[in-house]
Amino acid sequence: MTEDMQLHGYSPSTQLVYLDSIARLAKHYHKSPDLISEEELRQYFLDLTCTQKVSRSTATVTLCAIKFLFQMTLHRPWPSLDLMRAPKRQNLPVVLSKEEVSRILASVRQLVYRVCLSTIYACGLRITEGINLRTEDIDSPRMVVHVMGKGSKERLVPLPEKTLCALREFWRTHRSKPWLFPGRRAEPTAPVPILPDTLRQAFSQALRDSGVSKG
Repeated sequence: MTEDMQLHGYSPSTQLVYLDSIARLAKHYHKSPDLISEEELRQYFLDLTCTQKVSRSTATVTLCAIKFLFQMTLHRPWPSLDLMRAPKRQNLPVVLSKEEVSRILASVRQLVYRVCLSTIYACGLRITEGINLRTEDIDSPRMVVHVMGKGSKERLVPLPEKTLCALREFWRTHRSKPWLFPGRRAEPTAPVPILPDTLRQAFSQALRDSGVSKG
């Protein structure tokens, strides 16, 4: 299954999440997943929904993982799985005010994390898209950013003038190609971008320091 996900171009993080879902399924029935019947799968999703009451996102990821295993690796389609989707909740989104956003970003202690998070927010990027930006991705004459998105899908997003100024100012502090936001390097010859977990920790700390209590 791991090899099949690699061949389909799934990201390492998606591979880990899918494998964890399959491992939980196997542990639930104490047997190899390829020996699990369609009725057992139905009962498993009933347990997730009614007993464990997992979130819709968790149920959806579990469904996608199982479908991939059975359809792509075991070549055994399960049509009834299409009926096992948790109902979608109609929740109002949490919206931060401009002042709250400014407070959070101003509370980020290290410059590299503050500029990276500001760029992610201003350009509407995923965390992995932001940390993996390279110097050549910034097209200042056209005021756009070239983004390699999820599933290797490329797109161009608008680049605000204020963000470009912040990126230029930060670039003068390190000039470490190819990454806009370089991380700590084990060797000078092997530059790497900052790690997602490191950036998440910096954001969580800034959120606590800012006093913003919204989700």
